[in-house]
Amino acid sequence: MISIGMSTSCVFPLPLDEAFRLARLSGYDGVEIMVTNDKATQDAERLRALSRSYGIPILSIHAPVLLATQLVWGVSPAVKLERSAALAQAVGATTVVVHPPFRFQAAYARRFERTTNEVGERFGVDVAVENMFTWTIGGRDVRAYAPSPYPTDLDVRAMTLDFSHAALAGRDGLEFALAMGPRLRHIHLCDGLGGTLFDEHLIPGHGSQPVAEVLGYLAGTRWNGSIVAEVHTHNARTTDGRLAILGETLAFARNAVARRGATRSPVPARERGRGAPAAPPAAR
Repeated sequence: MISIGMSTSCVFPLPLDEAFRLARLSGYDGVEIMVTNDKATQDAERLRALSRSYGIPILSIHAPVLLATQLVWGVSPAVKLERSAALAQAVGATTVVVHPPFRFQAAYARRFERTTNEVGERFGVDVAVENMFTWTIGGRDVRAYAPSPYPTDLDVRAMTLDFSHAALAGRDGLEFALAMGPRLRHIHLCDGLGGTLFDEHLIPGHGSQPVAEVLGYLAGTRWNGSIVAEVHTHNARTTDGRLAILGETLAFARNAVARRGATRSPVPARERGRGAPAAPPAAR
């Protein structure tokens, strides 16, 4: 059975208990904890208490790999990954999401593939490496990640597909899913239009990525990973506004999964019909 969860990053910077509350009110099957500078996101006992209180399981842990969380759990990215896996084990989560190393983390980058596989095996979790993107500065692609921004280039056992990152990289999410094959264990549910410097994390269906096709295809193959919403709600001014965004995202996923019998076989983007208009951006 495919679980559809909500990342706590959807409602950042609201308190963690509010993230659990909104996930419960929206009807999600679970949550992904984005480990941040908030001590509550790092505390297994606190997380278990919130999970029990709101009756919602913790599906995954997102390691503190953002520039804004560089000092969480020290400065060693390998230690951060190990502590994320230990946290996942302690709260019953099955997946740890991690980004490829930044290029300046040269020593970690050299052993990254081996480290992710060893940590996953030691703690009994999927360490799912997320697809990232190149940054364009002055018209030039700047590879901020090493050995590659794309886990399909790496010898890792599990992967996360993020549609917003695919759009920002000018890549097709369906092609990514096919290339990842059985190593695809986790989905970040969102969308993007691309052609921008910003990581959009739109509501699925409001961008240009084939999100419904990918979800329908995976459901049709009896895939048993997790789908986790990672959409921006920061422009919503009220709780009702956030709930509307979260509810639309969940409904999209459930409808796509339910239509698995009607979903066509996936065809790479270069073979699909061209010239279809892009969906309009989300109204925020």
